[in-house]
Amino acid sequence: MKLIVGLGNPGQDYQSSHHNVGFMVVDAIARQSGTDFEPDKRLNAEIVKTKLGGKPVVLAKPQTFVNKSGEAVKKLAISYKLKAISLIVAHDDLDIEFGNFKLSFGKNSGGHRGVESIIKALKSNKFWRLRIGTANPKLISIRRRKNLKTKKELVGNFVLSKFTPSEQTALKRVIKKAIERLTTSL
Repeated sequence: MKLIVGLGNPGQDYQSSHHNVGFMVVDAIARQSGTDFEPDKRLNAEIVKTKLGGKPVVLAKPQTFVNKSGEAVKKLAISYKLKAISLIVAHDDLDIEFGNFKLSFGKNSGGHRGVESIIKALKSNKFWRLRIGTANPKLISIRRRKNLKTKKELVGNFVLSKFTPSEQTALKRVIKKAIERLTTSL
């Protein structure tokens, strides 16, 4: 069995934001299989058991904020008796151009605090990551700023900002391709 965790922030305020791409990925998988998430307070996550490519998977949306995702992921891994290698984490990636994605294994966090939290909680980076690109021209101009404090603040605002309607349409296509790739890689 695989555990596919989508990273995101709980609550209406964060829906359709750059940081909630992971939630969007697992939501799309659940929709494809006709299943719905159920809250599990003990695991601090919304979960659903389903199949992807004919193989059993548990989809999870931690109800911690992104930067504390490791707390919920550790509980999920223990509860389902899964090792890190059975984990796939779907998340936004500021280093990948919008419209693209990468599937990688055993990498460091790349500065993503949610992934960093998971690595610390599991004491391992030996898991898969489905990295959905969110870098766009606005982010690129933010990253060129000289003042580090201003840059950090603007990047923080960017990840919490919502996708435009045209970006949302394009994102659905990217997520569909990413799920297809994930299905063949399981």
